Amino acid sequence: MGDAMTALPIEAVLPDIRAAMAGDGAAVLVAPPGAGKTTAVAPALLDADWCKGQIIITSPRRVAARAAAERMAEMLGEKPGETIGYLTRLDSKQSAKTRVLVVTEAIFVNRIIDDPELAGVSAVLFDEAHERHLDSDLGLALALESRAVLRDDLRVLVMSATIDGARFAGLLGEGARVIESEGRSHPLEIRWLGTSPDARVEDAVAGAVMHAWRETDGDILAFIPGVGEIERTRERLEERLPDTPVLPLHGQVEPAGQRAAIRRDPQGRRRIVLATAIAETSLTLDGVSVVVDSGLSRMAEYDKAAGTNHLVTRRASQAASAQRAGRAARQGPGIAYRLWEQHGHAGRPEFSPPEIETADLTPLVLSLAKWGTTEPASLPWIDTPPEASVEAARHALRALGALDEEGRITPWGSQIATLPMDPVSGAAVLFGAEIDQAFDAAKLVLLTQERGLGGRGEDLLHRLDRWNSDRSARAEASRKLASRWAKAAERLVSGASENPINPAVHLAFARPDFIAKRRDASGEQWLAAGGRGFQLDPASSLARAEWIIIGDAQGQAKGARITAAAELTVQEIEQHLHYLIEKRSVIRWNESEKRVEARLEKRLGSITISSGPDPEPDPQALVEKLVEKAVDKLGELLPPDLLARARFAGVDGLTIEALALSADLWLRPLLAGRRDLGVAKGALVDAALGVLDWNERQRLDKDAPRHFTSPAGTTHAIDYTGDDAPSTEVRVQALFGLDHHPMIGETPLLLKLTSPAGRPIQSTRDLPNFWRGSWDDVRKDMKGRYPKHRWPEEPWTEKPSLKTKNAFSKSEG
Repeated sequence: MGDAMTALPIEAVLPDIRAAMAGDGAAVLVAPPGAGKTTAVAPALLDADWCKGQIIITSPRRVAARAAAERMAEMLGEKPGETIGYLTRLDSKQSAKTRVLVVTEAIFVNRIIDDPELAGVSAVLFDEAHERHLDSDLGLALALESRAVLRDDLRVLVMSATIDGARFAGLLGEGARVIESEGRSHPLEIRWLGTSPDARVEDAVAGAVMHAWRETDGDILAFIPGVGEIERTRERLEERLPDTPVLPLHGQVEPAGQRAAIRRDPQGRRRIVLATAIAETSLTLDGVSVVVDSGLSRMAEYDKAAGTNHLVTRRASQAASAQRAGRAARQGPGIAYRLWEQHGHAGRPEFSPPEIETADLTPLVLSLAKWGTTEPASLPWIDTPPEASVEAARHALRALGALDEEGRITPWGSQIATLPMDPVSGAAVLFGAEIDQAFDAAKLVLLTQERGLGGRGEDLLHRLDRWNSDRSARAEASRKLASRWAKAAERLVSGASENPINPAVHLAFARPDFIAKRRDASGEQWLAAGGRGFQLDPASSLARAEWIIIGDAQGQAKGARITAAAELTVQEIEQHLHYLIEKRSVIRWNESEKRVEARLEKRLGSITISSGPDPEPDPQALVEKLVEKAVDKLGELLPPDLLARARFAGVDGLTIEALALSADLWLRPLLAGRRDLGVAKGALVDAALGVLDWNERQRLDKDAPRHFTSPAGTTHAIDYTGDDAPSTEVRVQALFGLDHHPMIGETPLLLKLTSPAGRPIQSTRDLPNFWRGSWDDVRKDMKGRYPKHRWPEEPWTEKPSLKTKNAFSKSEG
């Protein structure tokens, strides 16, 4: 083992690591890529006096965990599963004599929650901690709490190339050392190719790889954000380089394919590896001396509004770019081609955001509840989980029945948390186990998590059929995993044998908010029971379905695109998920008919399953809806003059706001037993006036009288609504004998004077001045038009009368 490690820079600090682990038992190792930390540290600790049990190494990815274990086993001249083993979700090599076990971070979280004391474990090494995955942060927090409360002899070592060592050391506690290792000092040249905004990723990367192929020797590793772009880039390169191995490297590649991408070509050919961020850290790709970096990263972010994780493509951080470039100089001088401008590099984020800030925290909160912690902030974190995300997770878990109102885990939640999967998936498999269909449920759940399993397409049931007939290594390993999940669920519940049901029902049980109904003929628009809208490719086979259960969707909350779903029928929903259906009478306003109607609806959340007339609606509900609508229309229902009089008189009880507040007192009795708002205006006015007390009524009549009585004894309505209010229209002869101007309180009443025929003559707020001023011109004009009527020179001295001259003379004679 020593000979195998002599070329590794990490060997220089191994004595320091041994001393730190033998002393306080907690340290941070900062070592550049290629230093050998992943494969050299754990074997070097096996002969320590304190190391009587197993050493666990957590790895961020399955391919990295398997590759690290295989490399360590090779260094010892053994096969994986002997001294060195690994455990991932789809693959495992371990035995009773395994001393170093490399596991994925999620598996470690499940193990420590099931066994907080980590019996038989002497040390936990957290590799690539700088990636800040949610399970990595959670696993470290749990290990530190276990070390503080249960296992003071548990050794903890945090390892990475780019982390803030002092910050992690502070988290580990007083006495924790920061140990730094030199890396290999192979020269690395950065070449900036610039960016073409209009070019597709696969075209840009393929062009850059061909450029590098002509300029350099050695194997090429290209970083590309996603599987789709990798496949399209592969097609372009295979057309141009038909005799060159072009190998994909991502999580969906089977283990044999991943090994081929990591190792040199057995025929000695130059090769090209197309990888996602899976190859940024942990892995050494033998023979690679050239890196082509697209500069893009694809990551999952949780959209709280949509309730789904969606993939986003962003610029890779400076730290990620450094890790990628470093792949070229792991074994010798290297060259890294970057598909962006050098002057724009400083504008990239320094680090990628930790998952704890962007991820769905539902699994974390349930795990902590099982651990016994209802307040996540009480644990030791590098970054405390955001409270808003924690509360959203609590809400989802309470809806699932996994947490009680105080945030404590329920018996059902404990069963869900026992399963090695997220809470929603666990609930689905447990539901299947209750009716002896755990395996079917587990397989459908696994399809929502393993992209490409069972082929492409949104239809989970079609993918399930293809997977069932697939005999590839990945398909077989996935079936074994689903079987393990099913058996674990069956041990937790007592199943009752029933006729087989659509596996989609199991998923719908756990994701009731994502049961969706088609909204249009094309099948493009869908409404989910939770109230959100989703979109589906109209060419999908699911577009013809009426109902589906959404397993996954990508995009923002508004119109997220469905990427995985299964067809349901309304009969299946009503039979197996009947407790989700609510029957209720809905009272609504029919605007076209201007009346209230009552409908009897059967609803699943925001989705209406059926609707018809309600023959026996609640009378109180009807009148409440009418009152509600009448309040909205008070300004139209009540005579405008009533409201204007109240404003003028300062009677607050007749404002729209006050009348709305008191609507139950004056409006409800008028509307009882009705379906429309056709109440007589007079009845509405009388009812509204009825809310006033005696003083307010008196003030209204005194300060804003409805009529003006002229000297001739005629009455004229006073208008309080116009811009010139208060005003009234009156024949000028009715004002004869009046030598002062009428007032409404302290406001002159605008007199709109008319002729004997009712035509406007003039308006005035100063009658005495009118008599002595413009009256003379009016008199001359009116005398010619209406010679039978009186037009005196001094009307203020005359008796008021609307009679003609002859009739007036006779009445006075």
